[in-house]
Amino acid sequence: MDTQSCFHCGLEVIQKEEIVFDGKSFCCRGCKTVYEIFADNGLSSYYDFERTPGATPQAVNGRYDFLDNEKIAERLLEFQEEGTSIVSLYIPHIHCSSCIWILENLHRLHKGIGTSQVNFSEKKVRIIFNPQETSLKDIVLMLCSIGYEPYISLENYESGKQGTDRSLIYKLGVAFFCFGNIMLLSFPEYFETEEFWLDQYRGFFRWLIFALSLPSFLYSASGYYVSAYKSIRNGMFNIDIPIALGIIVMFVRSTVDIVFGYGQGFFDSLTALVFFMLVGRLFQQKTYSFLSFERDFKSYFPIAVTQINTQQQEVSVPVYDIQKGDRLLIRNQELIPVDGILISKGCQIDYSFVTGEADPIRKESGDKIYAGGRLLGQPIEMEVLSSVSQSYLTQLWSNAVFEKKSTQHRRSITDAISRYFTPALLFIAVAGFGYWIFRDANTAFNVFTAVLIVACPCALALTAPFTMGNILRIMGRQKLYLKNAGVIEQLAKTDMIVFDKTGTITTSKASDIAFTGVLPSATELSYIKNLLRGSNHPLSRRLYEFLPAAALRTVHGFEESTGKGIEGIIDGNCIKLGAASYVGCTEAANTAQTAVHIAINNDYKGSYTFDNQYRKGLEQLFDSLSQRYDLKILSGDNDGERAQLEKMLPLGTELLFNQKPEQKLEAIKNWQEQGHNVMMVGDGLNDAGALAQSSVGISISENVNVFSPACDGILDATEFTQLAYFLKLSKKALATIKMSFALSLLYNFVGLSFAVSGRLSPLVAAIIMPLSTVTIISFVTLASNYYARKLNPKKGRA
Repeated sequence: MDTQSCFHCGLEVIQKEEIVFDGKSFCCRGCKTVYEIFADNGLSSYYDFERTPGATPQAVNGRYDFLDNEKIAERLLEFQEEGTSIVSLYIPHIHCSSCIWILENLHRLHKGIGTSQVNFSEKKVRIIFNPQETSLKDIVLMLCSIGYEPYISLENYESGKQGTDRSLIYKLGVAFFCFGNIMLLSFPEYFETEEFWLDQYRGFFRWLIFALSLPSFLYSASGYYVSAYKSIRNGMFNIDIPIALGIIVMFVRSTVDIVFGYGQGFFDSLTALVFFMLVGRLFQQKTYSFLSFERDFKSYFPIAVTQINTQQQEVSVPVYDIQKGDRLLIRNQELIPVDGILISKGCQIDYSFVTGEADPIRKESGDKIYAGGRLLGQPIEMEVLSSVSQSYLTQLWSNAVFEKKSTQHRRSITDAISRYFTPALLFIAVAGFGYWIFRDANTAFNVFTAVLIVACPCALALTAPFTMGNILRIMGRQKLYLKNAGVIEQLAKTDMIVFDKTGTITTSKASDIAFTGVLPSATELSYIKNLLRGSNHPLSRRLYEFLPAAALRTVHGFEESTGKGIEGIIDGNCIKLGAASYVGCTEAANTAQTAVHIAINNDYKGSYTFDNQYRKGLEQLFDSLSQRYDLKILSGDNDGERAQLEKMLPLGTELLFNQKPEQKLEAIKNWQEQGHNVMMVGDGLNDAGALAQSSVGISISENVNVFSPACDGILDATEFTQLAYFLKLSKKALATIKMSFALSLLYNFVGLSFAVSGRLSPLVAAIIMPLSTVTIISFVTLASNYYARKLNPKKGRA
């Protein structure tokens, strides 16, 4: 009977059951309906990225009626505010570029959906929708109708993880059972024990071995067939093609041997190959899971939050020490690290980091506020509802909204090698078979199979991710927390380093502060301290700690102008703090010292001047960096300390003062246009734009919560002098990758030499292949740990 493929899902269409619509064949009404939905909404491009990418939609039959329960639906949501809700759904069918395209265009299928973003590696789609126009149930049913049914488990969502895929464990168990029994039944053949292995039993045991090989061949190895088929169908070459071909060739050859009585075949080698390959795959999966676990739960951001203790004192505590019931003080521009209840009268919160929406949301006392929002305006107090979720902050930090550059170059190198490796491998296998077939048919099949097995490029593909993963872990232990592995490569390519001054190369831990002018009264000092309480600028924090304790007062109309100053109304008095020009004192505008000027009711009072304390080891760090990098200082302060900095810093270091935040960004952009790979090191507040523009943006964190998702890394201030070490380590990481590439290619060359010459059996090849993976992973781990210890001036810390 004639058959052809369904245009939507690719399954075979029996002629009498064929449904023809719009000149295309479909296997069922479900596939035809999905095609109509896409066509009616202008989404026919879904079929242009991949051939037959879809899945047949299944009937749900009330399966998701539980989502009508609002309490259950709320537990599945990551974020919920008036007009905006966010949910992440796990969708097992995500497998190709067409899936990504259609799932990121869901807003064209449903008006209630704002945006949708796919995490391909985790098979998740993060959907932002308007709960006033649609519901979570409607979205789930819509996904089911187009063949992308989500997997929903309340237990898994509560724990923050999807169900573990145990299919690999089952396949490995079946493969081991088949392999062990076939080896046992093959012993008489190995030792040629004719007195026991009688002719009348030989055939029976051979066919029993054949039967035992079928579960391993058909079930355990099925993943390789599916992967190879999809790769060929999409016109690509992946590493599973030669593996699948080798298994099939070995099975066919062994079956022919038994049918025609040539021998027992290679079923022992076949099942051994499948077993050892699955062991290697399980090893990879467990190692990746380990790296992912460390990334999500141990890479704590070195930020702190201000806690109000039982004595009503404000103390900075590590963000991951916050517990339910704690009371927190959140200042202007600070990120809210936990879900909680607003205690203060009211506030404006910017949730653009979470939702992408720029409009702030008004919250009143008693309202629930969500982690990830940034406070706008005067400080607030909140009560914590749950302890901080570092995995949530990591997710926020890794949001694609903040991807500013391509970091895919490293992966593309690996993909390119695998793409050329597979056809070259097939050519060698066919050539070796063609050479031996005219000399020894048995050797020819052995050569063909051994070549396909021994030269698997798995180890080649693993070297880069495992090296980068281990370097991420090492840097995290030493308090440099990078957004992703791609940042390491960008660090290695850096040729220019730009530093902010205040809060970056200076420390807020110690400084001399003096007042010039008419000394404010005790009441006025109280006004100043209460206004400073809401600001996160390094000078504000230092002055706040310097001033004497004062009773809390309500600040109305709090406003902070980035790079200029702050103002607010207390007890009917207008207080302004900041630059001389901001408070209206033109006479003091040209002062040469770093200062915070004060005006109360437009009456200039004077200024607090700061004798900046530079971080210990700064001169040695700059001397070390100047040997390899072009160094710059970008500061928003005046140039009063130019002479002092010129004495401390290497000759030729460019110093730029009086730079507004937008000028810092433009300066970075200009240097990039000149061909430089620029790393910006700032405090994450006034430098947010420059950090985002730079090739690598590193935010220095001391004791305030000014984390910016736009940065690429967060460095604990105590490790500032380790910058040169981290840069050297990133270069050694790339060197390790190149060495492991060479080692893997050398292994393949030696293995192929033995395989082509007929001196390598398929069984030995199957054992060697996973061992090569273990060897490469061990090499990159040992090499990266060695460099971490060798380069680190603080010995033994890696």
